[in-house]
Amino acid sequence: MASDGGQGEFVRVPHADGTLTVVPGGTPDDALIPSLLTLSDVFLTGHHAAVSAGVREGSAVVVVGDGAVGLSGVLAATRLGAARIVAMSRHEPRQELARAFGATDVVAARGDAGVAEVKDLLDGLGADAVLECVGTKESMDQALRSARPGGQVGFVGVPHGGPELPVRTMFGTNVGVRGGVAPVRNYIDEVLPEVLAGDIEPGRVFDLTLPLADVAEAYAAMDDRRAIKSLLRA
Repeated sequence: MASDGGQGEFVRVPHADGTLTVVPGGTPDDALIPSLLTLSDVFLTGHHAAVSAGVREGSAVVVVGDGAVGLSGVLAATRLGAARIVAMSRHEPRQELARAFGATDVVAARGDAGVAEVKDLLDGLGADAVLECVGTKESMDQALRSARPGGQVGFVGVPHGGPELPVRTMFGTNVGVRGGVAPVRNYIDEVLPEVLAGDIEPGRVFDLTLPLADVAEAYAAMDDRRAIKSLLRA
């Protein structure tokens, strides 16, 4: 997964004819830049989680993770027509953005208490689709236990280790797991017109803008949860 970095004033893009997308109409309005940037990764990673989990019109959805990808997953689930979206978040600014993106409920609890609260909200059964957007043992456990029998977990959180999946339990509940690295180029043509029209604003996950010279502070702010997502400008 390693590749040359892109946080510079210029970057050489291998296979650019297949990996870059021309924005129609020339140079876009500056206000659209944050949302356009999310189409290179963060929003379409959340979208991939929603697609992998099988979110569709009328679905009941749980989103595990309130970082930029998890919040993007909330917006993606809204866009795909979910009827109920439970965002698992402990941080008030992120809860507010989750609700702005379409979350109908917020659960701050974790572990057994979190699973119980999710099921209380969803008729005692759990979610049709769960988006796992963290990558830890605990977050995957939360996701699997928040799914209803026959439900699906879409995972895009980069795995941070932990034990194998509880295959025997999954066999008994028919809960499936699907996901991985998001093929964002496959989704851009579908979503780009909606961003350009202002129908969706995934760029709202950027709540800190800094010059390129302050890249270290940009990462520190995200690491310390002083920012959801940092945007760098040259």
